[in-house]
Amino acid sequence: MAFKFSMSGYQPLTNSKGRVMRLLLCLMAATLSAPSFSQQDENKDLEELQQQIKKKQQFIESNIATVKTLQQQLKKEELLISASAKKLDQTNNQLAENQREQKSLNSERKTLQKKQQQQESVLEKQLRSAYMAGNHDYAKMIFNLESASKFERLLTYYQYLNAERKQQIDAFKALSQQLVAVEKQLADKQQQLQSLRTTELAQQTQLASQQNARKITLNELNKRINTEAEQVEQLQINEQSLLQALTAAAEEVQNNNPQQVELLGLANFKGKLKAPVSGTLRKLFGNRRTGQVRWKGIIIYGNEGAPVKAIQNAQVLYADWLEGFGLVIALNHGDGYMSLYGHNQALLKGVGESVSQGESIALVGQSGGQSRPSLYFEIRHKGNPVNPSAWLVR
Repeated sequence: MAFKFSMSGYQPLTNSKGRVMRLLLCLMAATLSAPSFSQQDENKDLEELQQQIKKKQQFIESNIATVKTLQQQLKKEELLISASAKKLDQTNNQLAENQREQKSLNSERKTLQKKQQQQESVLEKQLRSAYMAGNHDYAKMIFNLESASKFERLLTYYQYLNAERKQQIDAFKALSQQLVAVEKQLADKQQQLQSLRTTELAQQTQLASQQNARKITLNELNKRINTEAEQVEQLQINEQSLLQALTAAAEEVQNNNPQQVELLGLANFKGKLKAPVSGTLRKLFGNRRTGQVRWKGIIIYGNEGAPVKAIQNAQVLYADWLEGFGLVIALNHGDGYMSLYGHNQALLKGVGESVSQGESIALVGQSGGQSRPSLYFEIRHKGNPVNPSAWLVR
């Protein structure tokens, strides 16, 4: 599993000091091109220029500090949303399972009730037959019968009828007990269902509150990163963070989480893989994003909380929050291939776990500063991004 991640297509990473230096050079150039003044005026202008540079530097540093604080706040809020969404998803699964169990129990109850009715009918016929035959006084039967052999046959016949009747009665009792047990299970399941629905409602309320808090933080963050230069720089920072995280994760998995299943890569599945989530696909790969920064993957708009599924058998390479990408899960498919899924609401798998094709690995969300539910999807081969649309069924 030797992944090598590159920064091809990106300009060298800048920083806050670089911004200040560029500003200083621009201001100095403007000063040099200005008309000559007296020495006193020049000194005064130079002092004013230095004050402007100092104020600008303080503003830039303050803005950078504010952006970092807001990004940490955004991370905290999105992780809280993730925890709530995961609990809500588990509750919804329990609700679905409860309803399946109730359906099964209702079917079993109908079957038992039908059997019970059938046995009631059989018993009713036997009792009517016994009543019509009258009382069986064995002493009378002995004196009325002409031979002992006939008496013996009748006695055997009545014993058989009594045994059959007893068996039917026992079976009827057993069915009644089964029916009572099923009725109790249904009552318990119904009570459990009500409790789960109450929990679900509380979790939905909590999730909505956390999403509102995130929206406020996101709006403030977007105000701080508003120029194209700042956006380009932030994208470059995000990309570098992603590459560093994936490189470290690949080494960690290779050293501490040996491969559990055979991974065949993705080369033989080109054009045959189902999209990881249902929704509207934006084929952005290679398109200009901002400045000279280009898209390394695609966006699929989906429903919030919808399952994100593994495109092929894999081992989880990375699962965590990353600046700009939100909650990210990356899968190693073997033979140098990996797939990456970003902007999730919650992650359902952890590093080192094996996953099968079509298995749910995350939930669609808006993490990483997105304004609508979507999935960011990449495929990389030996660290280099490739067009993921070419691997998906058209």
